[in-house]
Amino acid sequence: MRTIGLIGGMSWESSLLYYQWINRGIRDRCGPLYSARLLLDSLNFQEIAAWQREGDWDAAGEALAASARRLEAGGAECIVLATNTMHKMADAITAATRLPFIHIADPTGAAIAAQGLHTVLLLGTEFTMAENFYRDRLQQEFNVHCLVPSRAQRTDVHRIIYDELCAGVINEASREIYRAIVEEAAANGAQGVILGCTEIGLLLRQDDVSLPLFNTAALHAEAAVAFALGESCL
Repeated sequence: MRTIGLIGGMSWESSLLYYQWINRGIRDRCGPLYSARLLLDSLNFQEIAAWQREGDWDAAGEALAASARRLEAGGAECIVLATNTMHKMADAITAATRLPFIHIADPTGAAIAAQGLHTVLLLGTEFTMAENFYRDRLQQEFNVHCLVPSRAQRTDVHRIIYDELCAGVINEASREIYRAIVEEAAANGAQGVILGCTEIGLLLRQDDVSLPLFNTAALHAEAAVAFALGESCL
């Protein structure tokens, strides 16, 4: 079994889910007493969020690169970045180590393509929804086109992530906001929904909406399990 290097803490609410899903995936494939070989470097999200707000992506990228280097030095054999938004700085991580980097958009795009879908709603932080780093990868690598909510809706989605979900707050009124956005997108041709922030799955579940949901955190964790196991559970 290969050792997973996990850059977490963005937020720790979703990093906890990664730890659970990765270990459950190992257990389910290998046996009840198996668990993952995993190194976690958990960053302070307060610092990351401040750099995001200030547009200081160089500082954020160096923090992630330093995290990847620590994991490599500790014996990790791949890097998994447990956040969607900070994949904006994926190049900084891949340049910092020689380890394989499991990009969160890749298992997501593969899962969407496997269902024969090509137009999906992307929910996430404002950075993920409005910028091209995420949408372009899905379009170019998997022929998946992302719709995004209106500007006002994006403001609500972003606010709920940072003010509520990252703080562990689950609000029924916020769930209704997300549901309404999804159903409007369905009426406009969306065939599925990418939960493009690792915390959104805490709020929005498959039973809440009519479209299939693609939980990026769960799909990413499964990809990490597949890498770790390779051909053997040993």
